[in-house]
Amino acid sequence: MTDSSLISRLENAISSLPDRYPGPGGAVAIVKDGKTLIRHTWGYANIERRIPFTPASLFRMCSITKQFTCGVMLDLFPDPSELDRDLDERLPQLDEPSPTMLHLAHNQSGLRDYWAVAMLHGSPIEGAFGDREADHVIRGTRTLQFQPGTSYSYVNQNFRLISDILQDRTERHFSELLQKSIFEPANMERAILAADTRAMPDGTTGYEGTVETGFRAAVNNIIWTGDAGLGASLDDMIAWEKFIDSTHHNPDGLYNRLSAPTYFDNGSPASYGFGLQRAEMFGHKVTLHGGALRGWRSHRLHVASQRLSIVVMFNHMSPAHLAASSLLATALNIPKNDTPPSSISSNLYGAYLEEDTGLSVRIEPDNLNGIRLRYLMLPEVLTSITPNQAESASVTLTRHDEKRLIMERPAENRRSILTECTPFNAKEDRADLEGTYRCNELDEAEITISLTGTTVYGAFSGILGDGQMEPLRPIAQDLWVLPCPRALDHTAPGDWTLSFIRDGSGIKAIRVGCWLARDLIYDRV
Repeated sequence: MTDSSLISRLENAISSLPDRYPGPGGAVAIVKDGKTLIRHTWGYANIERRIPFTPASLFRMCSITKQFTCGVMLDLFPDPSELDRDLDERLPQLDEPSPTMLHLAHNQSGLRDYWAVAMLHGSPIEGAFGDREADHVIRGTRTLQFQPGTSYSYVNQNFRLISDILQDRTERHFSELLQKSIFEPANMERAILAADTRAMPDGTTGYEGTVETGFRAAVNNIIWTGDAGLGASLDDMIAWEKFIDSTHHNPDGLYNRLSAPTYFDNGSPASYGFGLQRAEMFGHKVTLHGGALRGWRSHRLHVASQRLSIVVMFNHMSPAHLAASSLLATALNIPKNDTPPSSISSNLYGAYLEEDTGLSVRIEPDNLNGIRLRYLMLPEVLTSITPNQAESASVTLTRHDEKRLIMERPAENRRSILTECTPFNAKEDRADLEGTYRCNELDEAEITISLTGTTVYGAFSGILGDGQMEPLRPIAQDLWVLPCPRALDHTAPGDWTLSFIRDGSGIKAIRVGCWLARDLIYDRV
């Protein structure tokens, strides 16, 4: 029998969600021991048409799709290596051995993310990105950013490639494969492949904005498949969580196979596999994944030891993962941690260059006495352990010598050297940065750098068009960042690092990259 105090705690926590995460609407479900404890919606699925948000409202689950794509693969091909040769055919220009299907499923492929690379090809910020554009970018791949199986990087086309290969090999549309392998067995009655992000069939809409500025419908023009195309209602997601619970004793059950431990080639455990993150939260092992697009945020997590699942869906851009985490703490009766963050001073602040990727790293004080690390798409907050070391759950920074730090990211199986950069001198002449730079690896995609007054601007151009000019920001000497105000995913891929390379005659090239697409060389034309 369910503890009445648990229900009371959860109801109190959920009643506060609309105020803590304000927006047009939302939905929450909590499933325990195969039974629905909470099934709650509020607000509007469409504020213009005044359509209420209900448990039957279709929702863009976005990257939560990835586990379903891998589920189809394991259902149809228990040994995914049977499909490895199909992958070779989709990377015809790759000049090194292709990753395998398991490398794709575990985000260990070494491919650069195609939505990020699309921006280097000049994709307009609000432009359409469909099958033709995806095919151009993927088939143009010539090199990898690391050897498959040696590291982790989040790459959306890993899962698009899986769904495309499954579709071609079976000669059945991926929507049909999802229906037969996932939706019908799990009793997900309304779930669909909602590939076109421009509109949902029932009118549910995602929104951008705030309570202060008001909310407006988000504009999306992407065609998604196995990477992020799932459309599902709250009731569909409840059915999925109940399906998981109903098979939890079966070691060959689909979710048990999806959530089985995964490893890197050197035997180190990996924290991602088959479209699922593996983590520890509040002392419990958890499998989880989020989903996001302009106007949409979702998150689901499952604690197998507790037979507990939580699903949060917002049709606005509040952090659904934080809401899900807080509900998990409530469900587990974890007391709130009011311990103030460390106020230990730090010797780590500064601008650095990661040697093996060419990415910029900025370490700054955080408003809450922590350390803010700017490296990934979004800033990370670390806690000072000593003046020469700081850490979070996913990264550790340690002073190596006077000019270098060591950055360790166990979940990525990576340990890298960060070299401190020479500070930027605002009085230095910037005119020598101007020019056109071309990347032979990306079908001769280009960067144009121009100087207007004292402001440096840059833009990408390529097979997908001409990107808009953006002001560059200096980080250090010959190290700048070009902002990407919108990627094709839910957020920009992070600032693009532009590291200008000089020889005796001046600047000869730019080393360009972001976390999702690293280490590309643009030679001066």
